[in-house]
Amino acid sequence: MKTLIVIPAYNEERRLPKESFRNFITDSPGCSFLFVNDGSRDNTLGVLRELKEEFPSRVDYLDLPVNRGKAEAVRQGILASLDRGAQYVGFWDADLATPLEAIPKFEAILDSREGCSLVMGARVKLLGRNIERFARRHYLGRASATLISIVLGIPVYDTQCGAKLFRVSSELREIFSHPFLSRWVFDVEILARMIRFRRRGGLSALNGEIYELPLDEWRDITGSKVSGKDYLRGLGDLWKIYWGTVRRP
Repeated sequence: MKTLIVIPAYNEERRLPKESFRNFITDSPGCSFLFVNDGSRDNTLGVLRELKEEFPSRVDYLDLPVNRGKAEAVRQGILASLDRGAQYVGFWDADLATPLEAIPKFEAILDSREGCSLVMGARVKLLGRNIERFARRHYLGRASATLISIVLGIPVYDTQCGAKLFRVSSELREIFSHPFLSRWVFDVEILARMIRFRRRGGLSALNGEIYELPLDEWRDITGSKVSGKDYLRGLGDLWKIYWGTVRRP
């Protein structure tokens, strides 16, 4: 197993694209999946059990009895993944807004760049690419990205894309070892923890360690659980991250 992808799932019984997972698992023998059922109130757990029965060596799941939010579901999944022998671990949104077929491109970046620790998908509207975003989310996202860049002190384009792949390391275990301050913009907190980890070691901040990969395809999926209120909560969480991680010694 080269790559293990964590899929956080909350009430995804009807939305989980099971056939897409089946096709990718069949065609990609080096990649496995760890689903995290985040206290779902529907039959998500039953769906995950069916997938595991169908692909017992390629699919597994964690069952969190109480809903903890995406940040904690991802954190628990990544920690559980680190001891399973994969070279790369990451997380992907359950609705597959980023198609699974992008995973080999993420792997190729880590294969070719030894100093790279993290590949992040970037939803950049460019000619020849199929990036479909609701206008309101797009403009709110661009405004948020500008503020996030200022808070982190790095020119990051898209922290919130739900497709990320990490190189397994002791640093990665430390980054995910403690619950996140933020339930809504934990992706930003991951980068802040990486910056803090390097600063404490007397190293330059993230020099070549993060690679943003413009996606060929991404689309907003109807039924997303992110609302306008979440953007407002995210602003408050950025304040917590700045003082609790970025400015912390």
